[in-house]
Amino acid sequence: MEPYAARLEVDYPEELDRVSTFFRIVWAIPILILSALISGTGSETITTVSDTGETLSQVTRSGGGITGGIFVATALMLVIRRKYPRWWFDFLLEFERFSARVGAYMGLLTDQYPSTTDEQAVHLDVDYPEDPEQLNQWLPLVKWFLAIPHYIVLAFLAVFAILGVLVAWFAILFTGKYPRAIFDFVVGVARWALRVQAYAFFLVTDEYPPFSLT
Repeated sequence: MEPYAARLEVDYPEELDRVSTFFRIVWAIPILILSALISGTGSETITTVSDTGETLSQVTRSGGGITGGIFVATALMLVIRRKYPRWWFDFLLEFERFSARVGAYMGLLTDQYPSTTDEQAVHLDVDYPEDPEQLNQWLPLVKWFLAIPHYIVLAFLAVFAILGVLVAWFAILFTGKYPRAIFDFVVGVARWALRVQAYAFFLVTDEYPPFSLT
């Protein structure tokens, strides 16, 4: 079988630092703030107050950030002009690589503090559609909907992946090693999610993602 258009591999660490693992959430705060600033996601609450100080109404608006905006723009570009600007793709790819490094660090898969430029132990690649006209012109409008079965399965897998990371946290503190079976499972869930992203939101392929961790 030909490899899917999106691929993810993480180098298995033979030894992990116990101190870094114990304080992982605290040490990750700066890079998490940076990631949030780059993505530009957030919410805004608008409150309407009367002259007497009484709250009349509250409306919360949330945005998908830069990546969400590029997804919408890419879908419209493919539908209307059947083009996929390379610089849009390059930004999404590099941001996804950075996000994967942050995710691997938070998932205790590596002790390397996430770099904004270097690949480090996380190897992520997505194929650019060299000829966008070969993609179905109308699928970008419904791919997010067609991927709903994947969302459901991934929601359950994500719960087990989080539990696996918690188990790995204790294992690393006592042994300095990440249980290989849990490591492969956590990476597999991330790989599965990346394929769905490439299909439903990056819009780089019309091949439906496989239901597989490998």
